[in-house]
Amino acid sequence: MSQNIENEIYNEKIAAGVPWSYVVKKGQTLRIVDLEGCQAVDTLFYNANDHEERYSANDTVREQGSIFVSTGTKLISTDDNVMMEVVADTCGNHDTLGGHCSAESNTVRYALDRKYMHSCRDNYLYEIGELEMDPRDLTNNINFFMNVPVEEDGHLIIVDGISKPGAYVDMKAEMDTLVLVSNCPQLNNPCNAFNPTPVQMIIWED
Repeated sequence: MSQNIENEIYNEKIAAGVPWSYVVKKGQTLRIVDLEGCQAVDTLFYNANDHEERYSANDTVREQGSIFVSTGTKLISTDDNVMMEVVADTCGNHDTLGGHCSAESNTVRYALDRKYMHSCRDNYLYEIGELEMDPRDLTNNINFFMNVPVEEDGHLIIVDGISKPGAYVDMKAEMDTLVLVSNCPQLNNPCNAFNPTPVQMIIWED
């Protein structure tokens, strides 16, 4: 790992299936490490000083000309500002269209008895409550390390992950950015090899 350890200001392991949030200041870099491989990390981004401005998948896809996130991708906000830029990525691509799992999606995709399984939406609602935000603040997310190719008929599919143990993605903040994560608890599809695992969050100053 290439960051300057002397400038590290935060380093925490996030347990499988739980939420996490932190404000990454402008100029700081956030690294998300997939410790065991094939773990989906559903991530929301907000302007830390104005939560009405948040990550926009539509604008990011339009500006990048790609539905996948990787090195060089600028994460664009609803106000058309750059929030963070992906400056390193050892996985290869990340999904920004698949959304996050919820009781409703688990029911529709899998079975009625899956409705009450823990979901990313549950994690988001808990963390948003802790931050004194509103459920209506839930918005587009990026699924880091999640493999969601597009079939010939245009449908998205969730398939086995491609991230190896220790894979990471680095994002440099271009504004003070509230990052809110659900370390996905999904057990119904291969987004995390049917076995949610921990991830590492590292932040450093350049």
